[in-house]
Order: sequence, then C-alpha cells, then structure tokens
Amino acid sequence: MDTSIESRPHATANGEGELSPLEQEVLDEYAKLAGNLDNLSTILAELAANPSVEILDALRGLERKTTTVFTLLKASVYSIVLQQEIFGDEQGENDGTPRR
Repeated sequence: MDTSIESRPHATANGEGELSPLEQEVLDEYAKLAGNLDNLSTILAELAANPSVEILDALRGLERKTTTVFTLLKASVYSIVLQQEIFGDEQGENDGTPRR
C-alpha cells in the first residue's frame, strides 16, 4: 500500500467532483493508519507464534510473584478466620453460652 501523501482525485459519494485538499489529506492519513495497523498486526502475529525468551522469562517471574502473593493472601485470610473463631469461643465461655 502506498502511504505517501499525494493528490489523487476521488469522487465524492454523490459524484459531484473531486475532494477538497483537506478531505484528501484526511483520506491519505487514514490510508497510512491502515498500513501501520497492518504492520502492527503482522508483528503481533509473529510474537504470538514465536514468543521471545525474554518475554517467557518475564512471564515466569511474574507467575512466581503472583503465586507467592496468592499464597500469602490465603494464609492471611485463614489467620483472620481462625482468630475470629478463637475470639468467638472466648466470648462464648465468658458469656456462659454453650460452645458448638
């Protein structure tokens, strides 16, 4: 696709003549954008098909960190639940209510 800006006559939708210079420039910029998006699509398809070693290593590191955070979060939630149960049991003994 030719992405250079050049004056090309284009008919309008109602067929009344040529586009104004501003309309032509806008269409040319859209043509450049379409070309750039095609190039980006090609590059992304290559990366998806053949991920680089650096990306894979970074993802492995991220996975380890995420797993560590998840484990710590589960332990914290378990600790809070356990503390609430202990506190509830102590309150029950002090109130004279039977424990479960």
